[in-house]
Amino acid sequence: MEAAKKHFISDLSVMLGRSMRHISRSVDTIMTVTITPIAMMLLFVYVFGGAIETGTDNYVNYLLPGILLIAIASGVAYTAFRLFTDVQRGILERFHTMPISSSALLWGHVLTSLVSNAISVVVIILVALIMGFSSSAGLLSWLAVAGILTLFTLALTWVAAIAGLTAKTVDGASAFSYPIIFLPFISSAFVPTDTMPKAVRIFAENQPVTSIVEAIRALLSSQPVGNDIWIALAWCVGITLVAYVFAMRAYKKRV
Repeated sequence: MEAAKKHFISDLSVMLGRSMRHISRSVDTIMTVTITPIAMMLLFVYVFGGAIETGTDNYVNYLLPGILLIAIASGVAYTAFRLFTDVQRGILERFHTMPISSSALLWGHVLTSLVSNAISVVVIILVALIMGFSSSAGLLSWLAVAGILTLFTLALTWVAAIAGLTAKTVDGASAFSYPIIFLPFISSAFVPTDTMPKAVRIFAENQPVTSIVEAIRALLSSQPVGNDIWIALAWCVGITLVAYVFAMRAYKKRV
């Protein structure tokens, strides 16, 4: 048992290194995942920020949680793309014939998504600090924010794995991310939901992004979190478990 565990960890580290090298060599990945959300943040703060009423003095503080979620949603699309590429090139079958752990390749892609998105989140927060972002949150609150973002990344990564393993075309592999990227725009990420028409407001207040954004925003501003954090965690854990089951089924069919 112990030998099998060490074997899996060593195989996983090799697959993680392989996927991370692919990312480091892909300029378009870096631009889409990091530069595009930063450009959106600059646009909304310095162009639209003065016309948006959020009840706060610092719009970048209000905006940042939504930008982070958009960055993560963009980033996981590349997990689907890389998995799809491995499937089309026969990499899964090739690795399956070798003496390596059968699930190491899939978990390598998942961990790569967590690492690469964590780097993107840190870079975006640093840019936000330059733009005037400030937080009174303590260490525990920051750890809670990191935990929520990690769970959100994990949930979307397993959804991306399903897309990458089952898609028929490269466009289909990444198309799942488009509605996810769009969700923050119909939430409280950019404007308060009470400014929206009733039908839109009902949807915005009951979709996962709003509770996640509100929980992160409250933690960063040292405000009471209320039920938002539990709703956010329930969404993230629920999506992760369901997506994991379907992703593993799709993976077993492939190998």
